[in-house]
Amino acid sequence: MSPRFAYYPGCSLEGTAQDYDRSGRACCAALGIELAEIPDWSCCGSSPAHAVDAVLSGALAARNLGLARQGGFGAVVTPCPNCLVNLRTAARDLDDPARRERINALLSVPCEGGLPAVSLLQALFEQAGPQALADAVVRPLAGLRVAPYYGCILHRPPGLMAFDDPENPVAMDALLEAAGAEVVAFPFKTECCGASYGVPRKDLVMELSGRLLEAAADLGADALAVACPLCQMNLDLRQDQIAAARRRAFGIPVFYFTQLLGLALGLDRADLGLDRLVVPPGGVLRKLGTEG
Repeated sequence: MSPRFAYYPGCSLEGTAQDYDRSGRACCAALGIELAEIPDWSCCGSSPAHAVDAVLSGALAARNLGLARQGGFGAVVTPCPNCLVNLRTAARDLDDPARRERINALLSVPCEGGLPAVSLLQALFEQAGPQALADAVVRPLAGLRVAPYYGCILHRPPGLMAFDDPENPVAMDALLEAAGAEVVAFPFKTECCGASYGVPRKDLVMELSGRLLEAAADLGADALAVACPLCQMNLDLRQDQIAAARRRAFGIPVFYFTQLLGLALGLDRADLGLDRLVVPPGGVLRKLGTEG
């Protein structure tokens, strides 16, 4: 029987990261993982809520866990690392009677307990895995040098996230290699890109994301693979700004890892959202013989 999960896309995948949503769903479908979107899901509080009110933040995330429980699901999948942190934190807090009481005081429908929440990367790695992916590949990413960038949140804090190595994660590496790519030894795979400081402290993003792009370029990477909407935005949308600030041209396409896996699986380009990338992916597609 195919594994079935409640799917929590989160707000970013309804807007700026629609390509992550589309490509993630398509890859899961191709690999036999069933995702059922949580009906009437709402914002989990993302990154700012916990800094304002921890109980409110817990309630925002717990509402979605409660809806998944009512739907009879045993686990939730979310692509966004920020959402994952909030869902996992809420699940932990719901297991504590005192915290659960404070959270439920803010909910119209009380949530009696949490559910396990996993990232889309974890679901693909554990429920399908590199071998099943390799067996399903129809268009290998042969000759493509990819720098895997996990970001600073996906595996941290390690006690809460409990997946892969928090300092040197390898799940994305293994999936990309199974798809036929040459994965470069990227030394900054868990360093911060500047996250949401793109507006209040643009200089920080220019510095931190600039280091990532320079490292990828110095390693001869053809592309970066990411698993976070905010990381993708900083490295892709702001790449021209970073290049101007550092006086160095990059031109490195920044793919969601699911877009690259989808190319290897031979999925329809329309299902991968490649047209939404700001840095043109044409060079990569030509290298793979998939342009047009």
